[in-house]
Amino acid sequence: MQTIYSDDHRLQDGRAELVDGTLQACFESPRRADAIAASLRTAGLGEILPPDEFDESAMRRIHRDNFVEFLKVAWDLWTAAGRDFDALPLNWAVRGMRDIEPDTIDGKLSYFSFDAATPLTAGTWQAARSAVNVALTGAQCLAAGAVSAFSLCRPPGHHAAQDYYGGYCFLNNAAIAAQAMRDGGAERIAILDIDYHHGNGTQSIFYSRADVFFASIHGDPRQEFPYFLGYADETGSGAGQGCNANFPLPWDTAADDWFAALHAAIAGVRRYDPETLVVSLGVDTYVDDPISRFRLQRSDYLEVGRQIAALRRPTLFVMEGGYAVDAIGANVVNVLQGFADAR
Repeated sequence: MQTIYSDDHRLQDGRAELVDGTLQACFESPRRADAIAASLRTAGLGEILPPDEFDESAMRRIHRDNFVEFLKVAWDLWTAAGRDFDALPLNWAVRGMRDIEPDTIDGKLSYFSFDAATPLTAGTWQAARSAVNVALTGAQCLAAGAVSAFSLCRPPGHHAAQDYYGGYCFLNNAAIAAQAMRDGGAERIAILDIDYHHGNGTQSIFYSRADVFFASIHGDPRQEFPYFLGYADETGSGAGQGCNANFPLPWDTAADDWFAALHAAIAGVRRYDPETLVVSLGVDTYVDDPISRFRLQRSDYLEVGRQIAALRRPTLFVMEGGYAVDAIGANVVNVLQGFADAR
């Protein structure tokens, strides 16, 4: 299995995020992707290649132009206001407020984001754009006939919607790759999101479309971030009715119940019968993950890979979450090894 990876991910290196009412060191750090890349080299799963360069057209097929333009200039606007520390939003529009983009950088940060855990830094735009290139290069590998590829994206992407960022995500790598596959001629794509947190951005992007099926297994939004999407009754709208499937699970879910949800999600993908599968790969379902509350063990990830391989579809793995840095590499390798062994 080829892995696509870029050192540009290190340009997104926030100093702090808001956790439990205090600013703490960021859980989403360069150490994550570095650890995965090191484990992949040790495991010898295949070549690790740099991404090709792409223009902005693919990301603009998913993200609105004003949002992309904001991400490109946000740091310059922030520093022009006399700040050299991480940019975080001040407040958010809620029920009863108006949907008008402000002129000032503080207003724009609030308008285009949904949390205070996603610091925007001097290197954010380049890192996020490089992650898109990583995802698109993986999609290109499948288009050239590869059975599978792993896009080691960082920053992650599945919380980013058409015109907002958050949850450590700026541009939706998996959605951009899926759309590129559609534009390349594939009629039906499925996205299987196995990150601990619901892929709210991916769901919202494709919610009214029938050409992309989205299934997500995640912490119940009654208990868990991002709270406001991910309920089981969200099944799509309009043309997309029936093309969205959520499997919310309570805190402390262990392997038996988690795999039952995976089997149901895979059954939905199989019924949809996609030409290609995109997996939003999060391993923050791990028992020792510091910000998540499922109980999968390291050996479980081999079975995750085997179950996904049983779909017998060309598969692009796109990296999302996982914050137990000491274990993240082994857990990711196990998913990919399980998949490769079963194929």
